[in-house]
Amino acid sequence: MGNFKRVNYPKKSFATCFKTTFHKSMSETKKVLLTGDRPTGPLHLGHYVGSLQNRVQLQHTCEQFVMIADMQALTDYFERPEHVVKNVAEVVKDYLAVGIDPQKTTIFIQSQIPELCELTMLLLNLVTTSRLQRNPTIKNEIQLRGFEESIPAGFLCYPVSQAADITLFRATHVPAGEDQAPMIEQTNELVRRFNYTYKTDCLREVELMLSKTPRLIGIDGNAKASKSLGNAIFLSDSAETVHEKVFSMYTDPNHIRVSDPGKTEGNVVFAYLDAFDPDKDEVESLKAQYRKGGLGDMTLKRRLDEILQTLLKPVREKRAAVTDKEALEIAIEGTKKMKTIAQNTMEAVRNAVGIVYRGG
Repeated sequence: MGNFKRVNYPKKSFATCFKTTFHKSMSETKKVLLTGDRPTGPLHLGHYVGSLQNRVQLQHTCEQFVMIADMQALTDYFERPEHVVKNVAEVVKDYLAVGIDPQKTTIFIQSQIPELCELTMLLLNLVTTSRLQRNPTIKNEIQLRGFEESIPAGFLCYPVSQAADITLFRATHVPAGEDQAPMIEQTNELVRRFNYTYKTDCLREVELMLSKTPRLIGIDGNAKASKSLGNAIFLSDSAETVHEKVFSMYTDPNHIRVSDPGKTEGNVVFAYLDAFDPDKDEVESLKAQYRKGGLGDMTLKRRLDEILQTLLKPVREKRAAVTDKEALEIAIEGTKKMKTIAQNTMEAVRNAVGIVYRGG
């Protein structure tokens, strides 16, 4: 093993020990955003209204990092890693197609930053399994997946992995839905515990940037559009596929005749019109007419189909113009930038913990 002796470096604030071009160039008031997606399949309209639109706008005013969370995707697909790897390029193409600009938003691949594993392991020492099991987001996902007592350790530790993602890259805000609030709370718990334990300020707390967009329901009427449930309209779907999915949408099963009054609550077509129809006043008028009776489902579906085709045509064309190779090159280039930030953060973290050694 060789002879090593520990070097006791003085404790320093992060402002002193984290000196990179990135940190110097940023305004103190500029928000640093971290967000991302698991590459378990192509992105869909739920992603578009829930996060992608927001990212396109935020990239003009914030420092934005978008992570392709392939390591986290493996918690579900550990037996099919090729599925995850294949979808990395697909997700990047979706990003570019909706308007995310790699010159303004850094896109990177989680697994290619080994410092994430190192920080995750250090943070795991600061949390108990019972605390992880009490996390409402994790409890809900455990029930959905039917894990019961057979919970994969990697899945249970997901909040710690996410905390490492956020803190390693110095994020100040995480844009997400309200369901992610427990995850952010746990991240901040770990930050406080780390800084208190090692008498440092190397890691900083983060704020949830709450999304104002309600979750898009699935075309079958389920609670949410999901890749795994196959009840979503994907950004890469052909015009014919979009048409078929729109006309298969769940409406009001009791609205049999055009003259029958119908329910708009839980009606998928109206949920999508609310999300995508630019004429909000007309949508409200259609709702009133539908509730009264005299408006057919096919009329509404034709309107929605036209709106979605107009929205998705340019997205589909931009997506088709990007090759897998080009998409991966963008992600790899972004990963290089993020490695620099990760290395500097971990240097500060190791110094704070004291796990820095020099050969004797």
